[in-house]
Amino acid sequence: MQVAQTERTGILTGKPGSNLTAEESGLSRVAKWKAYSELSKPGITKMVVLTASAGYYLALESPLAYFQQLNHIFHFLFTVIGITAVSSGSCALNHWLERDLDARMKRTARRPIPSGKIQASEAFIFGLVLSAVGLIMLAFINFLTVSLALITLLGYVAVYTPMKRYSEYNTLVGAVPGALPAMGGWVAVSGEMTVGALLMFLILFCWQMPHFLSLSWMYRKDYAEPGFKMLAVRDQNGRLVARQILIYALLLLIPSLALAALNITGYVYAAGTTALCALMLYYALRHMRAISVPNARKVLMSSYLFLLGIILLMFIDKQ
Repeated sequence: MQVAQTERTGILTGKPGSNLTAEESGLSRVAKWKAYSELSKPGITKMVVLTASAGYYLALESPLAYFQQLNHIFHFLFTVIGITAVSSGSCALNHWLERDLDARMKRTARRPIPSGKIQASEAFIFGLVLSAVGLIMLAFINFLTVSLALITLLGYVAVYTPMKRYSEYNTLVGAVPGALPAMGGWVAVSGEMTVGALLMFLILFCWQMPHFLSLSWMYRKDYAEPGFKMLAVRDQNGRLVARQILIYALLLLIPSLALAALNITGYVYAAGTTALCALMLYYALRHMRAISVPNARKVLMSSYLFLLGIILLMFIDKQ
């Protein structure tokens, strides 16, 4: 029995002398790469790529003429890849720091480190390397962009992550590094902090609150298990969480429409954004009137639709 188990272990690890076929070896490598990809939190990574690109695009005076020059294309790629690398590195370090707590939650127990797909030391090195590469790339853009990326890294890893163990205000604090990539995309073009850059930050900041508050309500029992200090854990009847979801959904309308008021975007954007905000408010009100996991999930889904919709409208109707 031990011999059979040893042989099977050799096949799985792909060590010399094992019976591992080329096809099996390829599959194991693919699984490893998928695990590394999971460390970067693909959902957050996609959001960062979209928001940083949108911020960059809106800051341009004439996008069509701008991208006709090769050096401008490289500038854009360095910006978005650099910002994304820092964000992904931050997420990997978040995995590393929370590996003990992740192992105690059903939702996160199958993440790369708790499941054993990735060793903790590997995740730590991966996170450091990604973050360093991203910061080096952004150093070639401008000082303000790399500074915002560094604040994102430190804010997410050194402030937000440990804060989840001690304070329910962690969601509010965590929304800051989550909103900075959109601002970073803008200042990569402008080289300075403008009203447009601030509005991009505020849109993403306000959007994250109903998004993550609804998510935390859905998984409040899971968050309670390892002792995370979440508002949704303390707020047993969910009324305070529901009220905050509604408030931030209302606040989201202000910076979103301010882009059109300042002629950064046009009327199509304004009409579409109003409709998207109205949809989020509708589901936020439904959840407030009848607090439940299904209604919280509808708020979450409407937030995804809002983000994708508003970014698409930014690209379609830039003035």
